[in-house]
Amino acid sequence: MSTTAPATPRSSTPTIRAALRRSAFWVVAGIGALLVAIIAFLGTNAAGSAGPPLAADNPAQAGSMALVEVLRQQGVTVLPVDTLAAAGDATAAHPDATVFFADAEGYLESDQLTELGGLAPRLVVADPDFTALQALAPDVGFGGVSTADDRSAECDVPAAEQAGTISPDGKTLGLGADASGYTGCFPGDDGSFTVVERVADGRTLTLVADTAVFANDEIDDYGNAALALNLLGADETLVWYLPTLADVPVTGPPSLGALTPGWVTPVLVLLVFTTIAAMVWRGRRFGPLVAENLPVVVRASETMEGRARLYATSNARLRAIDAIRVGAVMRMAVAAGLPRTAGLDRVIGSVAALTGRPPAQVHAVLVGEVPQSDAALMALSAAIDELEAATVLAARPDGRGPSPTAPPSTGRMEP
Repeated sequence: MSTTAPATPRSSTPTIRAALRRSAFWVVAGIGALLVAIIAFLGTNAAGSAGPPLAADNPAQAGSMALVEVLRQQGVTVLPVDTLAAAGDATAAHPDATVFFADAEGYLESDQLTELGGLAPRLVVADPDFTALQALAPDVGFGGVSTADDRSAECDVPAAEQAGTISPDGKTLGLGADASGYTGCFPGDDGSFTVVERVADGRTLTLVADTAVFANDEIDDYGNAALALNLLGADETLVWYLPTLADVPVTGPPSLGALTPGWVTPVLVLLVFTTIAAMVWRGRRFGPLVAENLPVVVRASETMEGRARLYATSNARLRAIDAIRVGAVMRMAVAAGLPRTAGLDRVIGSVAALTGRPPAQVHAVLVGEVPQSDAALMALSAAIDELEAATVLAARPDGRGPSPTAPPSTGRMEP
């Protein structure tokens, strides 16, 4: 007769290889997000790591250091300032100075822009926003991006005529139908212009929509350099004013958005969408409930016998006799007309009254005695059985008294 060796059980604990395989997607996603953040950071750093756009000391592509150095070589004194108060002091010291202004972050408010418009006889504004247009030139609006390939001056502004042409595909400004006193240069589409100039009351306001005219990367393209040099080099002094947070009224600490680099928001949005897509793709779905039959049905008698053998093996006599006592006390309480939840002292008093035995003897049988050997355990079990039988007999001598809900235990256990 041959016997089959039992199959080796498989461990449910995942191995290192299985854990790595399950987490491979998240590792790849994390590396991808990190690479995107690094590339965005490097791109932002390359564009303006040396300073803000159009800064006089910024040698990066978006800076204007090349233009400023050429102006200085031509004898123009360039005074970089970063607050409106400093710009006012500089123009007070040099009344005939030209002011160059660019506010890419929109730090100045309407009243500050109105004050700026009266500082100097010549003001050149690069890439004005909506607030700047409303404060300095209300009749001028946005014209979009020009698609014209030929960006000729087509105006009588001296600086534009000397430049001839500028870089195509740049921002433009639009002049309304009722706008008067304005001259538009370098026309784009639908009556829009890159340069708009107004001369009134001895003051000249020049709006340049495209910052490429002043930036290092395109200053030498087309006539950009000629336009910038003629606009900014007309006087001996040039106040180069780029507002900073110092111009913002002190109303509290700056917001988190003002202190966060520009690349953080798109990276966070990308991570959120990536996480949602991963949850939808890899999320576990609960299927329908499956009924499973129990493999083994154990009878109550076998359970009782097994527990008895365990008690006997471990010499747990006190635990075994306590189990017998608990069942006997509950049955005697029912036989005496008491509820199953009645207190032990009350049950002992009722049993002693019914059987005529001293309460101390009943207490010793049900609580006090502790068996020290198997023989003492068997003797105490028999005493409990005899006390329970006496209680039932005393409670219903003629067969009409209360009866327990279960037959009295025999108290027999295998040692």
